[in-house]
Amino acid sequence: MHRSIEPAILYVGTSVVLVSSLNADGSANLAPISSVWFLGWTAVLGFDASSQTPQNIQRTGECVLNLPADDLVHAVDRLALLTGRSRVPLHKRFLGYRYEPNKFGHAGLQSMASELVQPPRVRECPIQLEATLADVRRIAKHDPRMPVAALALEVTVRRVHVEERLLVAGARNRIDPELWRPLLMSFRQFYGRGPRVRPSRLAEAPESHYAPARVQVRDRVRSLGRATFGD
Repeated sequence: MHRSIEPAILYVGTSVVLVSSLNADGSANLAPISSVWFLGWTAVLGFDASSQTPQNIQRTGECVLNLPADDLVHAVDRLALLTGRSRVPLHKRFLGYRYEPNKFGHAGLQSMASELVQPPRVRECPIQLEATLADVRRIAKHDPRMPVAALALEVTVRRVHVEERLLVAGARNRIDPELWRPLLMSFRQFYGRGPRVRPSRLAEAPESHYAPARVQVRDRVRSLGRATFGD
C-alpha cells in the first residue's frame, strides 16, 4: 500500500561531486553537492543561490567537477556545514554552517593544476571533469516548499581525467563500471554502490554509439590505421 506523504526533501539518491572554483581573491573553494545530473558531456548543478560556489562559477565561467570514490567519504564529510562565504547567510547559520577559507586543507585533500580551466582539481578523486559555464537558470520559483532561492548551472565538460585503473582493459575511452565505486547520497546519508543487479539491455549496444558522428568517424579511422600500420 502506498501512502501520500510530504517529505521536506527528495534527495532519493545521487552521486556526490566536489565542485572546485576560484574565489574573487584567487583562492580555491571546494563544495560538496549531490544535486547534479549528466547528459552527454553536459552537467546540471543545483545550488542554493546564496552559496559561494555558484557565485564563483558565474563570475569566472569555470569549475571542476571532482567525483570521489566511496573510500573518500571521511574527507567529504569534513566539508559538511562549511561555506566559503565570510558572511554566512542567516539560514545557513541556523543550520550550523561556518566560514572556512581553506576547504582543501580542512578536508585533508590535495589540489592539482587543471589543464584547460583555472580552478584546481582534487588529486584524490579518481574522476575529474574540467568544465565551463553554459547557462544559468533560476529554479523552483513557484515551488512553495523551496525556502531559499535556487539556481541551476549548466556546465559543459571540456576535459575528462580518469585514473588508469578504472579504464576498461584494452579500451582507451571507457570507464569500467565494475571498477568505479562512486560515493552516493540518499536523504543526506552516504552510501556506496552495491553489486550489479543484472545486465542492462541498454548497455548491449557499444558505448561509442553515443558519441557524436564526427567522433565515431575519427575513432574508426584511428582503429583502421592501427590495424594497417600497427600502433
